[in-house]
Amino acid sequence: MAPHNIQDEGPADLEDKSAAQVVRPPTPPPMSARPPRMLIIGAGSRGRIYGRCTQQSSNGVVVSVCEPDAYKRQAYVRTFIWSDAKHPAPEGSSFADWRDFVAWERRRREREAAGDPHVPEGVDAAFVCVRDEMHHDVVVALAPLNLHIMCEKPLATTLDDCVDMYRALAPLQPTKVFSVGHVLRYSPHNMLLRKLLLEDRVIGDILSVVHTEPVGYWHFAHSYVRGNWRKESTTAPSLLTKSCHDIDIILWLLCSPQSPSSPEPPHLPSEVASSGSLQFFRKSRKPKAAGTATNCLSCAAEPDCIYSSKRLYESTRHLGLETGNTGWPMSVVLPDIESFGGDIEKVRPELLRRLAEDYDASTTPQAEIDSRNWFGRCVFESDNDVCDEQVVTLRWDEDPPHSAAAAQAADAVGSRGAKQATFHMVAQTKRQCERFTHVYGTSGEAYADSRTIAVEDFRDGSRTAHHPKLESLGHGGGDHGLTRQFVLAVDRVKNHGWDAPRAQREFIGCDLEEVIRSHAVVFAAEEARTGKKIVNWKTWWDEKVGEISG
Repeated sequence: MAPHNIQDEGPADLEDKSAAQVVRPPTPPPMSARPPRMLIIGAGSRGRIYGRCTQQSSNGVVVSVCEPDAYKRQAYVRTFIWSDAKHPAPEGSSFADWRDFVAWERRRREREAAGDPHVPEGVDAAFVCVRDEMHHDVVVALAPLNLHIMCEKPLATTLDDCVDMYRALAPLQPTKVFSVGHVLRYSPHNMLLRKLLLEDRVIGDILSVVHTEPVGYWHFAHSYVRGNWRKESTTAPSLLTKSCHDIDIILWLLCSPQSPSSPEPPHLPSEVASSGSLQFFRKSRKPKAAGTATNCLSCAAEPDCIYSSKRLYESTRHLGLETGNTGWPMSVVLPDIESFGGDIEKVRPELLRRLAEDYDASTTPQAEIDSRNWFGRCVFESDNDVCDEQVVTLRWDEDPPHSAAAAQAADAVGSRGAKQATFHMVAQTKRQCERFTHVYGTSGEAYADSRTIAVEDFRDGSRTAHHPKLESLGHGGGDHGLTRQFVLAVDRVKNHGWDAPRAQREFIGCDLEEVIRSHAVVFAAEEARTGKKIVNWKTWWDEKVGEISG
């Protein structure tokens, strides 16, 4: 196979700043007298995003962080918690390990109960932003502290862990809110799309949804071939780690009641099917010109390869060093990149040293290979095994409404008629995470592409285009939206006398069981894919999950 040609490709940018639409960050709500106090567990890219969104778009304050990397921990404190370099940060501002926080918080409460006048104020809520496989242990350990919790997606990497987390959190529901990082629900674009489809019924009843997530060829190589999420055995399938919130969006449109307070039960799917595999990023696709090289810096084909680590992380082609970028993905390759003071020539030798790091698969212990990322490794010689292409099909049978909704429907089934959804996750795309969706209904169709929603009405032949406001480039404003809603829910419970279930309904918009269900569909799809079968949803749920509240 010839080396991958790069001559006709233009620059790619995960956050497309060339779009004509103006980004307008949302105005934060008014501060309460006692603002919600936030703990961030994990100062990686997601932890930094939630810290920034808390500052910019919420009425809460970040007061503490847990992060094992000393540089990232100290930088996080300076950026989000305590900028006064002349005085030390308050007690409890940072911890090297989340377990240290749990122990400290227990001692703090003992001091408070004993009447210690110098005891620092505690936190109200936690954002859990550690690696996916750690979510279960962190959340279960936090549950006895009776905090409000927002856990980054996915909830956990196994179904058993998801159910175990449900049982740990369920007793807290009368007094505490819980959210998961399904940020797509909270973007202005998707909120408007759902309103148009379910409330305004602009295309009648939904019959079919075709939803695509184009991951992006170099984004996939960075995160799912060389990066944290490359192996099922150390993390989870890519359908879970990358696309669980896409499955959640589909269920939000086709399964969940129109309102969280509706007495109508969810319209559950009947069947789940899936197909997919690791099609491209495998040794059989390695260019012949690369020979036996396993690292880009020693590869003869490197100058012509679109996956060259020098091209991705050093050049101006994407978001590399020479663009001046110190955020993602450079902050993942070089976590301490900001310590070089923006001097590209000081960073370059260290970057190239990191990219030159490699291993010999025949002699290096597997545990050592698994323990870290290898960003200079040839993408066709990596140890990745997650799908780079996958299709999931969900089918619903008719299930006529059981309540007052029946009287409002135009026919006997209304929104609970037979329908289906197809989801496609694909790595080899120029688009990067710019999702697009076709929705077909009984009286029209709609197309949504993360920026515009176009509606075709069969009844009068009209075509209407909607342009939702773009609050940020992070999931179309979903990062800001989720943060704002979660902190507002905490604020209402803490300062305004709301009970937690009301705040959960009105600000979070879903409950624990809905979170578990959307994750369970992913696990069912994986069972269908690996078993090459169609899964009966009810039978599968009864066998694998059952009465989760028991």
